[in-house]
Amino acid sequence: MKTIAFVGPTAFGLSSPVFPADVDVRGPVRRGDVAALLGTEPGVLIVVDGTFHSFPAVGHVELRTAIAEGWQVWGLSSMGAIRAAEMRHLGMHGFGAVYQRYVDDPDLADDEVALLHAAEAPHRPLSEPMIHIRSFVDALREHSLVSPAAADKVIDHLKNRWYAERTHQALRAALQDLADLPPAALPPFDDHCLKTKDLVRFTTEQPWRLG
Repeated sequence: MKTIAFVGPTAFGLSSPVFPADVDVRGPVRRGDVAALLGTEPGVLIVVDGTFHSFPAVGHVELRTAIAEGWQVWGLSSMGAIRAAEMRHLGMHGFGAVYQRYVDDPDLADDEVALLHAAEAPHRPLSEPMIHIRSFVDALREHSLVSPAAADKVIDHLKNRWYAERTHQALRAALQDLADLPPAALPPFDDHCLKTKDLVRFTTEQPWRLG
């Protein structure tokens, strides 16, 4: 059974290949990419990354039609997590912490997982998803490195910026200016890359083989 995965910046920096050799790995999904597969022998579709504004996002109708035609459709980490949460009662499978955030909070904005990235593979990220920034700042608050009030100011400041401007530099500047926390005092950021952590766990557990 064929397996197709749409993945982009979430996999950046991971050891290659991210998926097993029998998985057909493609770039971030756009509207029409799933529709182009309809009418062929069904298999497994894994949606990780997808376009938000550069091209129309993958549509609910094409995903729902794929499910109706017998495709096993999974979503996680980014656009996949959003669509899986929206369509979990229609047969789409969700996976991971980011997916669960969207299930638990239906009002969580799409831009929480959005980022600017290079158009060509390996789709180098040029900004940081808000969901990662929230996790990082929450950890600073929990470890008393910033006050609750200062943490809220930093989050509000970055949330009100265009997602492409939510860079590590912007985060460090906000923490310095609004929380009086110098860059030298910051702990590592990698532990808060929730999208990538979900992808690593997904490719390790390979739940699509159990369906």
